[in-house]
Amino acid sequence: MGHGADANTAATARERLDAVGAADVAATLQALATPSRLRILARLQEGPCPATELADAVGMEQSACSHQLRLLRNLGLVTGERRGRSVIYALYDNHVAELLDQALFHVEHLRLGLHDTPAAEAAGAGGTAASGRAVASGAAVTAGEVVAATR
Repeated sequence: MGHGADANTAATARERLDAVGAADVAATLQALATPSRLRILARLQEGPCPATELADAVGMEQSACSHQLRLLRNLGLVTGERRGRSVIYALYDNHVAELLDQALFHVEHLRLGLHDTPAAEAAGAGGTAASGRAVASGAAVTAGEVVAATR
């Protein structure tokens, strides 16, 4: 789950936090701390969207949505590309979609009372950690569905 890093020389999360800076990671996770920003990211996970349509899609005033988009752009979670008089927003990259999905899967697991084996334990036992994408019924739930359920 890295950028081509060799599994034998991969640093632990704790070591990587020291290298990257815990404050940078905390700022990224803090961006996910408001329902409005989560709704914006969930909508952008469906594909790029003009700012005006995005505000309508997430039920926000244009000015409030623009404020949240500026914050998300400054943190490197979304990009904005000017096309004529419009700005088209998109997720910065697939990592942002994965962050949102993993947060949603975690909350879903808590709600369902599911508990995955931590990756370190699973690796030590010769297995792999569960993906966390399946629910008790066997049906996957998308980020948009979980965010919509929290409204």
